[in-house]
Amino acid sequence: MKKLESMEQYSELSKNGKNILMFSADWCPDCRFIDPFLPDIENSYPEYTFYYVDRDEFIDLCATLQVFGIPSFIAFENGKETGRFVSKDRKTKEEIEQFIDGLS
Repeated sequence: MKKLESMEQYSELSKNGKNILMFSADWCPDCRFIDPFLPDIENSYPEYTFYYVDRDEFIDLCATLQVFGIPSFIAFENGKETGRFVSKDRKTKEEIEQFIDGLS
């Protein structure tokens, strides 16, 4: 998974291609719970590029996008938000896959 490095990078990736941003933090136990199966999810959806967004590093972006709980996912395609799975609840592999399957 790629790591979001700057707001400029966010601006570009939110406008181009099919991208899914995963908002997370190193200290978050529910975020660490999904770590083991994230590579499988990425491999199952090669049409998307996945980005890890450190919630503490990009707190202003989280506020702008109304991401108040982690782990959370927001999908973009060519400048439009196509879906979001945003909550403070722990997520299962199946729930994340259902979210991605529902994107259009």
